[in-house]
Amino acid sequence: MTELLLVAAAALVDADGRVLLAQRPDTKAHPLMWEFPGGKLEPGETPEKALIRELAEELDIKVTESCLAPIAFASMALETVHILMPLFLCRKWEGIPQALDVAKISWVRPQRLLSYDLVPADRPLAAQLRDFLGKV
Repeated sequence: MTELLLVAAAALVDADGRVLLAQRPDTKAHPLMWEFPGGKLEPGETPEKALIRELAEELDIKVTESCLAPIAFASMALETVHILMPLFLCRKWEGIPQALDVAKISWVRPQRLLSYDLVPADRPLAAQLRDFLGKV
């Protein structure tokens, strides 16, 4: 039986319409690949609570639950787990994102998202986000 891994991700979109991508540290799985910030849910944690915690840990920003809007999700079978990952759009936060628990961050125009070396589960989300942001 394959383990189901619940992960939450955020598409932080700034006032100029750019999306924040985070580069994974070279010490973690998928080293130096890019992803939407977020992470695994802890036991009893909702995706929104996980994102609030993860964004504070990874980027030193404060996000409130009311500023997180679910817009897409990925469901992907990997070698040892099946990932289920909702993607939340976030346009409002407190603080300036800093690369704390990530190698680097980059603000990317939506049409350039797929030019980055994204982790496998984030590729379909990047395409959906690009198309969504192109219509708003």
